Amino acid sequence: QVQLVESGGGLVQPGGSLRLSCAASGFTLDYYAIGWFRQAPGKEREGVSCISSSGSSTYYGDSVKGRFTISRDNAQNTAYLHMNSLKPEDTATYYCAADPKLHSLVVVTTDKNTHVEVWGQGTLVTVSS
Repeated sequence: QVQLVESGGGLVQPGGSLRLSCAASGFTLDYYAIGWFRQAPGKEREGVSCISSSGSSTYYGDSVKGRFTISRDNAQNTAYLHMNSLKPEDTATYYCAADPKLHSLVVVTTDKNTHVEVWGQGTLVTVSS
């Protein structure tokens, strides 16, 4: 069964850090770009970050630049999102996604005709004191 499973979410105080993991099963991530997205209650899904299959190219949303870092370990078939200096406005359910085309992950939140091949179920991150 092809799936992505996110983990690592939880409650953290403002200024704290978390590392989210995205583990793939049923397929190999080697040839897939990976993206992280988030959705807060009452808000639209937002692109957070994405990384090419080789890891040589990365993109970040303006709201997380300088605070979040995306990485991948193809040997472990897993991708990560390292989140530092967390703010209450980072509170959301975080989803990872995989697609052979990095471009699909970059535009999926703005182009409704774009299809991304695999989505995870999400992990909740709450930033609160």
